[in-house]
Amino acid sequence: MKRMAVILGLFLVLLGNVSHGQGCSVCTKTAAGLEDKSAKGLNGGIIYLAFLPLILMGTVGIIWWKHNRTA
Repeated sequence: MKRMAVILGLFLVLLGNVSHGQGCSVCTKTAAGLEDKSAKGLNGGIIYLAFLPLILMGTVGIIWWKHNRTA
């Protein structure tokens, strides 16, 4: 049962990468057609959306590092 869950999880991770791979090319073509001010706004929006997940991953990483360092 555990092996099946690992295989299913791996399949879903790999499937997610394939289905979302075209997003970067769409953003690149959109940004190439925009003027400078709009392109800066698009880049700012991408940074804004990436900020929360990066903070969460960093917090989990720091807590994990401190927990393992003391052990």
